[in-house]
Amino acid sequence: MQVRPLTPDALADTVGERVAGLPLPEGGRLRIAVDGAPAARTAVLADAVAERLRLLGRPALRIDAGDFLRPASLRLEYGHRDADAYYDGWLDANALFREVFDPLEPGGSGRVLPALRDASADRAKRAVPVELPPGGVLVLDGPLLLGRWFPLDLTVHLRLGPAALARRTPADQQWTLPAFARYEQEARPAEAADLVVRADDPARPALVVG
Repeated sequence: MQVRPLTPDALADTVGERVAGLPLPEGGRLRIAVDGAPAARTAVLADAVAERLRLLGRPALRIDAGDFLRPASLRLEYGHRDADAYYDGWLDANALFREVFDPLEPGGSGRVLPALRDASADRAKRAVPVELPPGGVLVLDGPLLLGRWFPLDLTVHLRLGPAALARRTPADQQWTLPAFARYEQEARPAEAADLVVRADDPARPALVVG
């Protein structure tokens, strides 16, 4: 296994070109995900990839998995700092299937709800469905996305080593670290993802090759 150091811009270019080169599935839309702990800043890469795709003439729709969390009454049933609940029960995967992935299936409407819930206010967002035209690309980002059977055409995992993850995770979020340790053991994201990026230093990512 080798690693190829890249600048953040070069990484976005590499991922964008890889996505643009994928054959369009039946139905004409691609679905990709940038997975990683919040400390890995997945949104930064996902935003940059979406911009690269638009420059290449491919419509891109950004979705933040954090806008598809379950209501607080369910999410926090076992308290505010339960790592197993964070792993198993925070993300509303059913809503993502229903509102995002199902409309992009062959014969689907292509109309995607870009956000479901404002987790901080614990109320539904008044988002309007957005149509992703044929040839477009869904770019989803967030933590703990792999191993959920989402129908994705390309997955990117931003990997932080245990020390870097602990160092870069804010003090009030340290309780989530056992969830990411469990994720490494159960989902094995570095094996499951199509592209793996070592992201210990956000200014010096490195693409794992081979």
